[in-house]
Amino acid sequence: MSLLLFTVLTLCGLGVVAAVILYFVANKFKVYEDPRIDEVEQMLPLANCGGCGFAGCRNFAEALVNNEDIAPLYCPVGGGDMMNNIAGFLGKAAAVKEPQVAVVRCAGSCANRPQTNIFDGVKSCAVEASLYGGETGCTYGCLMKGDCAVSCNFDALHLDPETGLPVVDQEKCTACGACVKACPKNIIELRKRGPKDRRVFVSCVNHDKGGVARKACKVACIACGKCAKICPFEAITVENNLAYIDFNKCKLCRKCPPECPTGAIWAVNFPAPKPKPEIPAAEAVKPTVKKPIKEEASVSAS
Repeated sequence: MSLLLFTVLTLCGLGVVAAVILYFVANKFKVYEDPRIDEVEQMLPLANCGGCGFAGCRNFAEALVNNEDIAPLYCPVGGGDMMNNIAGFLGKAAAVKEPQVAVVRCAGSCANRPQTNIFDGVKSCAVEASLYGGETGCTYGCLMKGDCAVSCNFDALHLDPETGLPVVDQEKCTACGACVKACPKNIIELRKRGPKDRRVFVSCVNHDKGGVARKACKVACIACGKCAKICPFEAITVENNLAYIDFNKCKLCRKCPPECPTGAIWAVNFPAPKPKPEIPAAEAVKPTVKKPIKEEASVSAS
């Protein structure tokens, strides 16, 4: 009986000692977490897409709470209104950023870019890009395997079965940038949405010289420079055999698309130009009839 009692008391003593040790250790290494982090996290879209540059919404909420200056921090999914609400809750100033959308800068469809070989491997752009240039003569264009569509958490990207190219649903796109990171050819870019979702951009990333680029793709940029010359806002530059339109300088005047000889410049979501009124053939060329000059009779005074 005494042995059993001794065992019980010993175990109780060890339990008390362990509890005291755990108490002091917990206080020594206690990590304080601001309760506002939970509230800010609930204000976020909880998409965990990584578009903000953090591993998830929880990490982004911690950064918003712990940093005095949150101007460099931005959630593209929630947008400006959400960031203003969070800034108001934290008593800080949020950055003002214009909404963006993903843009596919490649028009090398199956019709425009003939296939020269067949890749018989894993249907992955990343795998194909690591092995060779692609199935066409253009080593810069889309590989058409759909890594970008798989990476999109918002169902905003799909491959067009006719052209083989990815198509962005601008209503669903949140500009999280996941597709930009997933594309090994860097043909997807985040650009300013523009008023009424109107955009003008060069739909080509080929850096080959004009003749080589045009041979590989019918609608490739040939770096002729006509677009840069006609732009009144100096928004177009031609470097390394490729034209590029700076969306911060572009005023959407649409003077450049008609100048492009290959149709590489796209103007998206603009209304169709009004057709010019047809002039009847009879009125188009009117014969000029000279009116006879009337001779004024001179009346002599008698």
